[in-house]
This record gives sequence, structure tokens and C-alpha cells, in this order.
Amino acid sequence: MKKLTLTVFALVATGFSILAQPSPITIRKSVTRHGPEKGSLVIIGGNVGSQRDIWEKFTELAGGKDKAVLVVVTTATGDSAAFDQKGVEEIKRQTGIRNVTLLHTSDIKEANSEKFIAPLKKATAVYFEGGRQWRIADSYLNTLTHQAFTDVLSRGGVIAGSSAGATILGSFLWRGDTRGAHILVGDHTQGLGFLKNSAIDQHLLVRNRQFDLVDFIRQSPELIGIGLDEATAVWVQQDTLQVLGKSFVAIYDYAHIIYDSNQHVANGRENFSASSGPFFFLKNGQKYDLAARKVIVESAKAKK
Repeated sequence: MKKLTLTVFALVATGFSILAQPSPITIRKSVTRHGPEKGSLVIIGGNVGSQRDIWEKFTELAGGKDKAVLVVVTTATGDSAAFDQKGVEEIKRQTGIRNVTLLHTSDIKEANSEKFIAPLKKATAVYFEGGRQWRIADSYLNTLTHQAFTDVLSRGGVIAGSSAGATILGSFLWRGDTRGAHILVGDHTQGLGFLKNSAIDQHLLVRNRQFDLVDFIRQSPELIGIGLDEATAVWVQQDTLQVLGKSFVAIYDYAHIIYDSNQHVANGRENFSASSGPFFFLKNGQKYDLAARKVIVESAKAKK
């Protein structure tokens, strides 16, 4: 397990001083604890491939393949992606969405221009490709583009991302160091914040990362930690999270880490969050209440 060396308060302060930009976005008090008040998030753990349930849910939330207006953000991949349509074409193939625009810059001044955000003003969906999450932070944090992303949610649209594009959707930027993803807390600590009070990890089981968030969440009780394995996603509307895909999602909650949760039966029913470890897994179809921090157990009648 990798050790953390700074307190949360110092990290937040450091992240803010490094990354604060001249045109801050509008921040309003939210009625939700973690998820967006309007719209949806689809947060993918990487290597989504042709995982149909994830692509179908994303396409549905975007308005359907014939009506969706999708913007694909390729910044995390690096500047070669400014002209490389390979990722865009793959998303078109998987979703069937026809109206797709590539959006790319590494220049924060360009991201602060009305001309640059024009494609986002009619967008019903945004998709962040993978790569390095700090590139997205450097290009878009607290700019007009950041506000335009937020406006997509406010109109009831969907924002999705895979791998680095998943992690950037959280508020605390996990693995955001420019020196490499092996540094858990580094020189970039501010995410785009569409999933509030959160830290998001990806490639969880494939890369044996399942214990990496534990100490951080132990020091950060206000945050929820979410770790996603590959070809697996969470669909979030307001404070309800549902798992999609073929593998597992790990939930890291301070109370679960600190207190004994090894109680496998609660009120005569199996307790799906019970674990003798510092996190628990959810699988395809399972739901979680981010505000109450409890697994949602549906009755047999509700499932029919």
C-alpha cells in the first residue's frame, strides 16, 4: 500500500494555489451531496471496449443516436489527439451517434474563449477520453469551457469519461501528478468536480489498485472514494449511483473504514456493504445512495 505524506487540508490548499485560474466558474449551493442536481454522469474505469450496457445507457442519456449532440474531449491523450479522429470514430461506431465533434486544446486562453465553447452550447453529451488527467486540469479548470461543461448537466445532459477521463470528473484529482500515475497525490489535486466531494480511481483490479484509496479516505472523511475496474462504470443521477458493466466498483467510506462493519446480516437480510476490509464491492445492477452512504436493496417486487 502506498503511503500518503500530507494532510488533506494542506493538499487542498496546495491544489488551489497551483490551479486557480483567472475566470472562476459559477458555484452555487447544491441540494445534492455528491451527484449532479440535473443531468447524469457515466464514469468508466477504462478499456470499455464494446461493453453494450455502458454504451447503450450513455447513448440513451445523450438523447438517442439520432438526436444526441456529442462533444468528445481528447485533451488527456496529448496534442497528437487534436487531429486524430480515431477515438471519435470508435465512439461513433459504438453508440451510433451521428453528430459528434472533437474538442481539443492545451491552451487555457483558448479554453476561455467564446469561439472555443461554441460546440458545447448545443451539446447533450460530453465524453472525456483517457490519457493523463492533469492535462485536462491544466487546460480547462475554472474557464468558460469548464462552465460550459457544467451547463450541459444543467440542461439535463450527460457527462462521461473513461480512465483519466473518469478521474477528472471527481472533485479531488487522484493520480494527478505530472511525473506519473504512480504518485497518488501530487502536483495537481483539483478535478472538474462534477461528482462533488469525491476521489475517483480506475483500472482498479486489473492494476491491483484496490487498497490505494484507503488511507486517503481515512484522512478525508468528507470525501467518498470510488474505484472502478475496467469495462465497468457507475451511472450517477443526483445522489443515486448504479453499477454498469462486467466487473466491480469499490466504495470507500470513512465510517466503513473506521468502524467494524463485519455484520453480514442486518434486519434479517444480507448486508451488501458488510466487509471485514476497508472497502466493499458493488456489481452490475447494484445501487448505492451517495447521500446516505448506504447500499440500496430493492425488494423483489420493485425488481419486477
